[in-house]
Amino acid sequence: MAESWATFGRDLHLDLTGPGGVRAALTRALREAVRTGRLAPGTRLPSSRSLAADLSLARNTVADAYGDLVAEGWLTARQGSGTRVAHRAVPHPAAVRPAPPERDRRPAYDLRIGTADVSAFPRSAWLAAGRRAISAAPNDAFGYGDPRGHPVLRAALADYLARARGVRTEPARIVVCAGFMQGLAVLGRVLRARGVREAGVESYGLWLHRDVLRRAGLRTVPLTVDEHGARTEELTAHRGVRAALLTPAHQYPTGASLHPDRRAAVVDWASRTGSVILEDDYDGEFRYDRQPIGALQGLDPEHVVYFGTASKSLAPGLRLAWMALPGHLADEVAEVKAAGEWGTGTLEQLTLAEFIACGAYDRHVRAMRLRYRRRRDRLVAALADRAPHIAATGIAAGLHAVLRLPPGTEPSAIEAAAWHGLAVEGLNRFRYRAPGAPPTTPPAEGPDALVIAYGTPSEHAFEGVLEALLRSLPGPVQAASDGS
Repeated sequence: MAESWATFGRDLHLDLTGPGGVRAALTRALREAVRTGRLAPGTRLPSSRSLAADLSLARNTVADAYGDLVAEGWLTARQGSGTRVAHRAVPHPAAVRPAPPERDRRPAYDLRIGTADVSAFPRSAWLAAGRRAISAAPNDAFGYGDPRGHPVLRAALADYLARARGVRTEPARIVVCAGFMQGLAVLGRVLRARGVREAGVESYGLWLHRDVLRRAGLRTVPLTVDEHGARTEELTAHRGVRAALLTPAHQYPTGASLHPDRRAAVVDWASRTGSVILEDDYDGEFRYDRQPIGALQGLDPEHVVYFGTASKSLAPGLRLAWMALPGHLADEVAEVKAAGEWGTGTLEQLTLAEFIACGAYDRHVRAMRLRYRRRRDRLVAALADRAPHIAATGIAAGLHAVLRLPPGTEPSAIEAAAWHGLAVEGLNRFRYRAPGAPPTTPPAEGPDALVIAYGTPSEHAFEGVLEALLRSLPGPVQAASDGS
């Protein structure tokens, strides 16, 4: 069968309205596309035959328009190379002119927490898992699918979470999300529809999470955080609170683990009051100096929603997270997610399922656990050698450390780090602020500290990053003289 005109050539949108004949309109439309930069220098244009077929014009009309623009210098035509946009300076309209780059202000390295070392993403193993998963997938796997997520991934997650994190669940109770924030937003709306009006949150945490709950219609109530994690006993003083967002395994960002007595107390509170605990297990796979702390969800699956994510173990760009839900919430959460929420790509889900099933996920996590532990040890050793007055805390797990600073030095340390090309955050940024308070409003009193993501830089850059960090830290505060 002869090849259809619709199967060759490049698509090119042109507006042929305006005065004059079609040749004049075509010439004018092409000239405008080049002049405004919509067709960049060097862009190859469709052949005259292809463009004529697309626009329902005579081929000679297109050839003549091309010829006119070649003569004017807008296009070039060479045998074997086709017709291309000429290389010439194309001014940007003032309204869309890009701002000049600010390279001198851009940090060389970002030590703000929230991202793993994405340079270590296991590309080859991931591609191999993807090829196997796609080859084995039935045709219906590429449809819209279940809003809960693909059944193959949910089954793989149920097995993995039970084995590695002590989560008690089943595939029907797992909902796959496009990141933790989406899952939190969906669950927040479900809780609000059920009559929940207030949610407890840790007094140190990510402001974005508190904002998500507030946008869902929930008022947030802060719970004090100390060296033993959140003081969950404070929940009993707030009778209107029927939900609590916690990071029990590794408090975000202080690094404290929720004390066993407080774990038992908060589960008892949820069971007694019919409340729901939202457990954010954002870096549960990375433990160094002790046995992993099992998920809080394992104590009471009917009152704890477990949140997990691939953002720290693999990469945030995958947009893969999951919730293990109580049976009485699973259907409602799936319904809300199905009503307009973004889904997660089937290919990524199938690939992750295969990645877990073949053992590649465990191997990658073990390799990264060793890499991050070595970095942490290098950081601690460097501090002991060159800044012994600064203690690193919260380092038994995770991808970041809290560096305790002399009182009053947090702002100057952040400025010094920026001068050395580092983007860092102070502990002050994570303290609870009342809803509606401007960012400049000071929170409650707390220690000065830097929160350093030692897991973020690539391996080859870490030594330079560590040196720049050490140069940014303040010296010890000298004791005041009494003048005697």
